[in-house]
Amino acid sequence: MDYVIIMGGGRVGLALANLLIDEGYDIALIESDEALSNEVAAELDALVVNGNGTSSKLLEEINIEDAKYFIATTGSDEANLLSCILVRKYDVPHIIARVSNPDHEEAFKEVGIERVISPERAAAAQLMKVVTRPKAEELMTLGKGDAEIMDMTLTNDKVVGKRFKEVSPTKDFIIIATYQNGKLVIPQPDNTISRGEKVTLLVKSGKFDKVSKNLVK
Repeated sequence: MDYVIIMGGGRVGLALANLLIDEGYDIALIESDEALSNEVAAELDALVVNGNGTSSKLLEEINIEDAKYFIATTGSDEANLLSCILVRKYDVPHIIARVSNPDHEEAFKEVGIERVISPERAAAAQLMKVVTRPKAEELMTLGKGDAEIMDMTLTNDKVVGKRFKEVSPTKDFIIIATYQNGKLVIPQPDNTISRGEKVTLLVKSGKFDKVSKNLVK
């Protein structure tokens, strides 16, 4: 069982802790605010410590040497940076930090922090996709942005009534799944596309507008 230390018992840290516990990870959470620490301890099935994550003594008391992951999730970029720098001396294999201000990302990378996560940047990027790709119902970017997986409802008369093999694959997209009675299935080449049929597509980056125009009114 991998041991994970999370610094920060706020919304992000608590949600992450619960998700990891559900996946079977052994969790310790550090929270500097005593009142919040008590609240988190009451609802989290894990070790919760009230203290400062930039304290070597505290980290050693919760066996930082055994941790596979250290994740700093507080709302303070400065505290997250200091704790990550300190943790590096314990040779923790994976050190991850939340960054509230995207302008600070470079500072984390310069001191060798493996992963820097900006929820604010991620939320902004997701909102941008919702605005720029309104015909896509779900979006997921693959690799370095080379392609996207998305759900779409087929309504264009150009494809309704055709067989799947007449529509997909093309150089721009491939239909990788469809839904029958609410269940996701692999489409058969000779099956006919129905109006309003929901499908999952793998779309080449930059081709969304062209693909959606051909599949959706």
